[in-house]
Amino acid sequence: MQSKEKIYGIHSVQEAINSGTSLAKVFIQKDIHNDGIRDIILELKKYDIPFQFVPKEKLNRLTTKAHQGIIAISSAVDFASIDDVMPQIFESGETPFIVLLDKITDVRNFGAIARSAECFGIHALVIPAVGSAMLNADALQASAGALHKVTVCREINFMRSIENIKNSGLQLIAITEKATKEISEINFSLPTAIIMGSEGSGIDPELLKIVDDNAKIKMTGEIQSLNVSVAAGIVFYESAKVRNN
Repeated sequence: MQSKEKIYGIHSVQEAINSGTSLAKVFIQKDIHNDGIRDIILELKKYDIPFQFVPKEKLNRLTTKAHQGIIAISSAVDFASIDDVMPQIFESGETPFIVLLDKITDVRNFGAIARSAECFGIHALVIPAVGSAMLNADALQASAGALHKVTVCREINFMRSIENIKNSGLQLIAITEKATKEISEINFSLPTAIIMGSEGSGIDPELLKIVDDNAKIKMTGEIQSLNVSVAAGIVFYESAKVRNN
């Protein structure tokens, strides 16, 4: 059986996978073992769908229905693979501009970023499969429908995907308030991928090791930090001024 965003029960989850339903995540009761669950786990791995083993109590909090030890959370959008998207951008004759979002967990921030991305012609948003915001109805609402228009790539191996993007000829720029260079000094007319991190932990230090440059937004106030969705909108706007000339 299915509610607005939750799919529960072995047969329902299996049917959702078989029909190509976009799933944000699947929760599986950690102490349950049967052929149905094992078959689903194989399918989840095959299609790179994130899943997590959790106590029965968590599943019971998600639904009062007979969940049979498994609940899938449907996604408001369909996901793409950046490995498929990159060739399409180059073949179109456009200069790629990709946004890498490192563990943005707030659904409204994510929705707002997607809205700005659509407004300024960003080719794709790339997110890690684990640790990112659920793209649910709240994210869709915050995006004002932009999540139906912007390409979102959810990657199981986020680091490998970023390395592939860099090897495709894109400059990798980290947007961080700790940078000495300002975004106005970045040549956004080149193929570019920017990384933006969460407000809590920022960009993963391992990612910072492989970037080509760091840049910050010039500010004059005392706080010297912006909400990540606001910062994204500013970077998108500044880059579009260069890219659209």
